[in-house]
Amino acid sequence: MNQFSYGILAIIAACIIWGFVPIYYKLLAHVPPFELLAHRTIWSFLFFFFILIYNRKLSELWTSLFVSKEDRAVIMISAVLIAINWFFFIFAIQTNNATEASLGYFIMPLVTVVWGLIIFKEKLSHIQWIAVLLALIAVLILTIGLTSAPWIALTLAVSFSFYAVLKKRLKISPMVSVTAEVFILIPAALLLILYFHQGQASSFGTDLLTSFLLILSGPLTAAPLILFSYGALRVPLSTAGILQYINPSLQFFCAAVIFLEPLTIWHMLSFPMIWTALALYSWAGVKNFSKTRL
Repeated sequence: MNQFSYGILAIIAACIIWGFVPIYYKLLAHVPPFELLAHRTIWSFLFFFFILIYNRKLSELWTSLFVSKEDRAVIMISAVLIAINWFFFIFAIQTNNATEASLGYFIMPLVTVVWGLIIFKEKLSHIQWIAVLLALIAVLILTIGLTSAPWIALTLAVSFSFYAVLKKRLKISPMVSVTAEVFILIPAALLLILYFHQGQASSFGTDLLTSFLLILSGPLTAAPLILFSYGALRVPLSTAGILQYINPSLQFFCAAVIFLEPLTIWHMLSFPMIWTALALYSWAGVKNFSKTRL
């Protein structure tokens, strides 16, 4: 196989891990979300740290955190955003809102488009405008039908899309930037773990399976990021973007088929509209990309 094929397989593997990760968090539903977030931060940092040592990139981590003021400011904001995103995803799975979590990642690319309009003054084609408006109508239908806004989905979409926008401002490798972000979160994570240990309500160490699953949060966070970074360097951005829809599709499958979460008429109206919006936007993006290659 050529490098393009390896890239495609790597991105698909990353999206499959992300898509089925709700099952993992469901197994840890007895662990408080803040404690689980703290463990995910610590074990992720340790995993990334050893990878940087292996790849001899610790100097890049030092530069991003302590030398480059511009990088440090962006990384600090990114760290807050990724912590918010991680927490609400964990919270969604533990409170039987995996359907809403998948909705968040379905609409995330379209929210990223809005950031592009606001921050980078990007222009949209007529089809892309239709896609954005269709997604907006779908969210409004859910809000009216369920009598409340899908705030978990919106929080996930807004936090991760703005996180992605900030990452475009960093010139360091994704692996180094993610390691720097979780490093910044380490003090808060340690305080949270200390709090749970002092209250004798700590989940870590209570039984072997729970402790193992908490440690597993490190590789589960790192592995798909490594795979996706590898693949993104070898395939066009438009292809990588379309493949990312595997992730929320599998999350929706977990919610509807494995967790048996209820689907209302409002879900059945809004989700097809979101999928149509994504299809329209992706088609327009591929079309534009093909024109630029000619």
